[in-house]
Amino acid sequence: MATTKVITELTDLNQANSESGLKMPTSGAFAGTPAEGMIRNDTTQSSASSASTMQHYNGTEWKNFSNVPIPTTIDYLVVAGGGGGGQYAGNGGGGAGGLRTSYGSTTGGGGSSESSLTFAPNSNITITIGSGGAGGVGASQSVNGTDSSIAHSSITDIISTGGGRGGGYANGFYSPQQGGSGGGGAYAYAPDMVGAAAVTSPVVQGYAGGNGFNTNSSNGGGGGGAGAVGQTGSNYVSANGGDGLQTSITGTATYYAGGGGGGLYAFGNGSASTGGAGGGGNGGRDSNPITAPTNGSPNTGGGGGGAGDSNQNNAAGTGGSGVVILRIATSLYSGTTTGNPTITTDGSNTILTYTGSGTYTTIN
Repeated sequence: MATTKVITELTDLNQANSESGLKMPTSGAFAGTPAEGMIRNDTTQSSASSASTMQHYNGTEWKNFSNVPIPTTIDYLVVAGGGGGGQYAGNGGGGAGGLRTSYGSTTGGGGSSESSLTFAPNSNITITIGSGGAGGVGASQSVNGTDSSIAHSSITDIISTGGGRGGGYANGFYSPQQGGSGGGGAYAYAPDMVGAAAVTSPVVQGYAGGNGFNTNSSNGGGGGGAGAVGQTGSNYVSANGGDGLQTSITGTATYYAGGGGGGLYAFGNGSASTGGAGGGGNGGRDSNPITAPTNGSPNTGGGGGGAGDSNQNNAAGTGGSGVVILRIATSLYSGTTTGNPTITTDGSNTILTYTGSGTYTTIN
């Protein structure tokens, strides 16, 4: 029997929207005499999610077609927990949690955005969400926020640093601290009055806190934000927190990581400070009326507001918890997660927003 060959332009199998197509011989073990170049479908093996495997005969033996692994490229936003504000009369706002992103043109602290991450198939990626630092109260000093991260053995972990606490008074003045963004300075004496710098390792992620002020009024410095430094107060003028950074990684332009406002002790003059755009807590005010500081907003990394009232037992604002957002091409989205992220879409991309720690496993 002569061999029939299908050659170029002799047979056209391209029929749009047709269910017709080539079907290869399908069976278990091949019982005939194979010839080099033959193709068959072996039902004794599985391949990826299929119950069979395509093979070709190379003249000596049947060889499986290899499944080409498809890597997954992911853009990210990683925001750490914000720092707590300082307590007592007119003290510093908490610094925002560090912000790192590969999406858009800039990252926290004014640097260029970082590189996207690429993972092999079936990579189990660990997501950690940092908590906000407690605001100072009584004899307990305010606390830095904690780190958020993306971790996997194939990458250098993406770690955003918790925001620095605001300076305050707890049986003695204490200094603000460095963090993803720095805490605002206390109203008292150097070095407590000087706002803390933002960390520079592993990368810059935010800005410094503002300085405290103590001439006619006592004002705490605003906490630094991911997009701007915290303000320094002046006579009867409170110090606002530094603004956060706006990003559209979810498809909606949103600010994250705003600094907490400084507290104002100005004998009824002036107004309370505001937190920076991106979840920063407002600073407190001492009188006419007494205004309590507010917490940083959850899942923004905003710093807590500094206290304004001279009652040491009035707590300053707590920093807002962090957030991690992943942006993945929907065609490569596996659907395998833990930690209950919120799942949305933006065009041809799937967005995972983690407000609690969890995992994502790339497509196999």
